[in-house]
Amino acid sequence: MSTQLIPIIDSHHHIWLLKNIPWLQGPILPRIFGDYSSMKCDYTGEDYLRDLNSNGVRKSVYVQANWDNDKGLEEVQWVQSVADSCAFPHAIVGYADISAQGLPRLLDDQMKCRNFRGIRQQLHWHPNPQYKFASTPDLMKSKEWLKGFKEIESRGLTFDLQIFSNQMSDGFDLVQEFPKTNFILTHAGMLESNRPEDIDNWRNGMQKLAKCPNLFVKLSGLGTFVHKCETQVWEPIVDEMIALFGAERCMFGTNFPVEKLWTTYSQMVSTIRQCLSKYPLSVQNAVLHETASRIYKI
Repeated sequence: MSTQLIPIIDSHHHIWLLKNIPWLQGPILPRIFGDYSSMKCDYTGEDYLRDLNSNGVRKSVYVQANWDNDKGLEEVQWVQSVADSCAFPHAIVGYADISAQGLPRLLDDQMKCRNFRGIRQQLHWHPNPQYKFASTPDLMKSKEWLKGFKEIESRGLTFDLQIFSNQMSDGFDLVQEFPKTNFILTHAGMLESNRPEDIDNWRNGMQKLAKCPNLFVKLSGLGTFVHKCETQVWEPIVDEMIALFGAERCMFGTNFPVEKLWTTYSQMVSTIRQCLSKYPLSVQNAVLHETASRIYKI
């Protein structure tokens, strides 16, 4: 079946000005995605539009890009200004420290930007220092953090959940505790390798998370650990996510410009369309467009 006529919402991408991104200004450090020296430059709304070109992408969701921690409002305001001038992105996922005392005021100020939809505070922790981001593996269990999360819930905001398989049990508890919040699991749970034990741990964690009806999954970052964009790499993950969550809880995202380190935007769109080509058009439409449209209200 053809997917060429189905419009796409890119549910996960970034834009930035280098001057606002501290982690891109320093020396190259070991990271999940390898040598990122080519990313140490501006990547503007215009750059993103040139990359997406004529690939059928109609709307997009910006996800926070790790400005300084005290610049959560400025980041959202800047992205909103880009959206006002470029007509992209259509939804903004900003940053907030959920355990911070000033969280309520920050969220209220962010919500004044019309495209703001939710928060991502990256919680992923791994024994491998190259993969580690959060300071502790169980930040989402702390009393202060859980108290702050009630501010997310009360405002009807989304939360982009980024964790590894070793944190999925805690992630399950978090999602269960806040059933009124829509959680979006980024990068399909970040399968870190093709070793059988890692695949088993990831699969077991994903099967548990799939029991939560308020958790959705992004088919994004599927090449982050292998630095490839190939159907044979993506298809097993795409198939498993659709089988576990149903297409109505899956959405596609490019994670550009990070994935630009090893592929093109056109190749990513071609690959996801190929992975979905065997499915009914209703499934393809849900993954490529409708799920993101519904959850991010665009």
